[in-house]
Amino acid sequence: MSLRSSFATLAGKTSRWFLQTFFKGGSSLPGKIALTIDPNVLDQLAKDYHIIVVTGTNGKTLTTALTVNILKQEFGEVLTNTTGANMLQGIVSTFLSAKKNKNGKNFAVLEIDEASLSKVTEFLTPELFLFTNIFRDQMDRYGEIYTTYQLIVDGAKKAPEATILMNGDLPIFNSIDTINPRQYYGFNHEEDQELQAHYNTDGVLCPHCHRVLQYKMITYSNLGKYYCPNCDFKRPELTYQLTDLKETTNVSAKFVIDQEEYSIEVGGLYNVYNALAATAVAEYYGISPEKIRSGLAYDEKVFGRQEVITIDDKTCTLVLVKNPVGLNQVIDTMKMAPFDFSLVALLNANYADGIDVSWIWDSQLELLQDMDIPKVISGGERKEDMTLRLKVAGINEELLTEVPDLKSVISEIKTAPTEHVYILATYTAVLNLRKELIQQGYIKEAN
Repeated sequence: MSLRSSFATLAGKTSRWFLQTFFKGGSSLPGKIALTIDPNVLDQLAKDYHIIVVTGTNGKTLTTALTVNILKQEFGEVLTNTTGANMLQGIVSTFLSAKKNKNGKNFAVLEIDEASLSKVTEFLTPELFLFTNIFRDQMDRYGEIYTTYQLIVDGAKKAPEATILMNGDLPIFNSIDTINPRQYYGFNHEEDQELQAHYNTDGVLCPHCHRVLQYKMITYSNLGKYYCPNCDFKRPELTYQLTDLKETTNVSAKFVIDQEEYSIEVGGLYNVYNALAATAVAEYYGISPEKIRSGLAYDEKVFGRQEVITIDDKTCTLVLVKNPVGLNQVIDTMKMAPFDFSLVALLNANYADGIDVSWIWDSQLELLQDMDIPKVISGGERKEDMTLRLKVAGINEELLTEVPDLKSVISEIKTAPTEHVYILATYTAVLNLRKELIQQGYIKEAN
């Protein structure tokens, strides 16, 4: 390591110690300081690591957590960016916190923002990329889905020998050739039939001839066993496949992947995809089914991913939502709940959320009418937009309460007529709500 890199590392680690000791935070600042001193410091910090990069629109955080937990069963300590700091300075901060295994391999599993991937791969060389999905999300940052896909492909080609392990059920991942070798995971759990995606679905045009794709099986949105009726474009052969979906509830799922039965303690079909992705990584590294089962048994809820919080006598499930596909999947999961619940919808429009909130109009909030929800609370910095959307979706105005701030949100939750409450919130709304709940003593601040 050069003198400059050594000084940058020392400064970064010192600032990290100071921030954690006195302020209990500072996930990205140490990396920013180190990069200011040496823009190439990551190249040195990441040396001798087997690096797996997880990127895509939805599912990065839980997929990363599950992958880390599985790899731990085989290799011991695994480095990861648990704080969600997934841009360049956050990745540097992650490596500044590293504790290498004295014996065996050193793995790093990194969740990386789609737009940041090319910047990160300038300085480190992954051996495996995991692509979860590409959906329309934060149009002000990423643009259309094909622009986003090009961003991550450009990032991956800077490590051309690394394999891309991608969701084979998503047509966009088969739309262009890549320098990198590819493997695919996906669902093969139903008999073939002739289907078309919902008319309001993105990414259903054949990239070769631009005809509307047909499906033999659809899981959700434009995911499934697709083919073009006009040319030879179709879903590629799957290397890793889910062949039986035994049970899905609002809090768990059981399924079979490559002849082995597994389960997870988190609800929703979208989270089964996350578990399938993590299992595919494990199989890629030759990890046994027994250790995969132990890793998937991870039951600590990740920040904002069906995180359960108790507020007085109310059991609240906090779920991050950020785009139409994700919100629709959450609504489908809520429908499976075997209990009555109230609903909170918090909408912010900061940079981290996406400043364009028009996406709420493309979600299927009308499905809430069928759930007989006795109380609906709208809040957040764009509460008026959310209130209007809920009214148009058919929510009875007598059941709908718009609140001015998060203290009022918590007060309204306490008076909800149900024991259970679902809280759907955009990214900064989740952060702000958790901060308020910490101040009121309902949850503990993370170390």
